[in-house]
Amino acid sequence: MYLVKEELGSVMYGYQIDQITEGNNLIVTQAISAAIGEVKSYLTGNNKKEWIDGRYRYDVAAIFSAEGDTRNATILEITKTVAKWWICQLCNADMIYEQCKERYDRAIDWLTKLAKGTVNLDELPQIDMEVTQPDKQPFSYGSRAKFNHE
Repeated sequence: MYLVKEELGSVMYGYQIDQITEGNNLIVTQAISAAIGEVKSYLTGNNKKEWIDGRYRYDVAAIFSAEGDTRNATILEITKTVAKWWICQLCNADMIYEQCKERYDRAIDWLTKLAKGTVNLDELPQIDMEVTQPDKQPFSYGSRAKFNHE
């Protein structure tokens, strides 16, 4: 599995998780699954013309099938922060909620920049568009027509 409860310690303490969820590990598992799904949604391209502008096409399946030290540390921490947000929604302690919300907002802002190509993680696995869609002609913005970055 890409992420497990015990690894959330870099974003919140285990006792906090247990208090908020009342020891229900199903809630934690659901929060992790929701976080993975949410982060995947930012990394997955779509068929809009804007996605054919030369930005990286990430291999989302490869990114989230990685385990242990082969996972990208930045994406892993962002995913943990998003999982923390899904858990903290149950919490009624304002201080914890506000901190979770602020960190979640920063994570989503960064993911949005990554999706738009404002920031890039060139070490993430990428899809070779020439292999996956060989019959497609590259969309061109002048000389910026590229589908895979090397």
